[in-house]
Amino acid sequence: MNRPLITIREYARLTTEPVESSLDLAQVSVSAFEWLCELSARFNRSGATLLQVEGRRSLKWDSYGGVIETPCGTRLEILPKHFEQGDCVKQSRSLLRKMIQAALSLKPRQATVTGLELFDAPLTEWVMGQFLAELDHLIKRGVRFDYQRVEEEQRFLRGQLNVVAQMRQPPGRQHHFQIRHDLFLPDRAENRLLKLALEQVAKTTQDAGNWRLANELRSMLAEIPASRQVPADFRAWSRDRLMAHYQPIKPWCELILNQQMPIAVAGQWQGMSLLFPMEKLFEKYVERWLGRSLVAAAELTPQASRYSLCRQELKPMFRLEPDMLVEHMGQRWVLDTKWKRLDAADRENKYGLSQADFYQLFAYGHKYLGGMGELVLIYPRWAPFQVALPLFDFGGGLTLRVLPFDLERECLVDVELTSLPICSSGMAVTCLQVGA
Repeated sequence: MNRPLITIREYARLTTEPVESSLDLAQVSVSAFEWLCELSARFNRSGATLLQVEGRRSLKWDSYGGVIETPCGTRLEILPKHFEQGDCVKQSRSLLRKMIQAALSLKPRQATVTGLELFDAPLTEWVMGQFLAELDHLIKRGVRFDYQRVEEEQRFLRGQLNVVAQMRQPPGRQHHFQIRHDLFLPDRAENRLLKLALEQVAKTTQDAGNWRLANELRSMLAEIPASRQVPADFRAWSRDRLMAHYQPIKPWCELILNQQMPIAVAGQWQGMSLLFPMEKLFEKYVERWLGRSLVAAAELTPQASRYSLCRQELKPMFRLEPDMLVEHMGQRWVLDTKWKRLDAADRENKYGLSQADFYQLFAYGHKYLGGMGELVLIYPRWAPFQVALPLFDFGGGLTLRVLPFDLERECLVDVELTSLPICSSGMAVTCLQVGA
């Protein structure tokens, strides 16, 4: 049975009333609406905002991208609000996949970037397709077996005789032997996890190709039991050289089983839900680009936490954690990212900048840079924000640059206005190969 798929984007409104559907407004069933309200309440209790409830018949989605499935079968696909012209759905799907790949260091098994662009399917189908491709490749290379100790009672001798258990047998059972022996089986933690993920894909996929491949692979792994203790089996996942060919499939398996989600949908019902905070995806994407673009001697520290705003009784309070700290030849730079649209022409409203963000950067500058140096604030590039804003001067030699990051060309615009130690290739248009 095909489940209804509703495609929206960040900050879209959801309502139970009949409306003309668009990326910014969509109708959902009453049962889906009520479940989303309950989910939002659970997020609020944990300190995160997933939805804003507007009355009894309307919801406003927050800054999350991905796919979420309700118990009634409704699937919501939430795309980044970044494109305004052309095929927004196709472009946004491609952008979301690219950002997830960079954030989680995923390596899709596809021959070319063109292949990725042509695969215009919802996020869950893309993830399941990549998992199946990796699993098919792994099975062709060979599933790893391991020896397992078995203790049992038989009418014949095999392996070792369990002398203690044999001596404790009651009279009349002397013809039964208590034995120990090893079996060479594929029943190991990695294979159990792959089997569980495969079962979930086979039940969830709506794509004919994915369904056909999933069932072919199920028959090949029929003798392997599915994992019943997912966290424990992931901890037991071996990293030795004999298991090297298992490493490419692990992140896809973690995605399928909700073990590598920045935000996981908690509760009894999970379906095939993959939700990502766009702020965190953007931060990780820029961090990955910067790590590849800095000169060799420069050091990048994500989420540095060396200083606090103040101390009380010699104990630090209010930890200061900038998104990125760059150090090179005795100099430091503090960089922060924000997933928000700025308007370079709206000087009256301060371009859409947050005063609280500037207070935060000011504190970073004094603690990490000694009150003198360069701060960089990075926002996504779009039509009204194409080039760097004029320099912000805090005084005393502390300055702030607000730069746009071009997600389509994958580069930081006007980075040459800063003294960041970027190598010449980092200045180029195509300076990040995602998944490479």
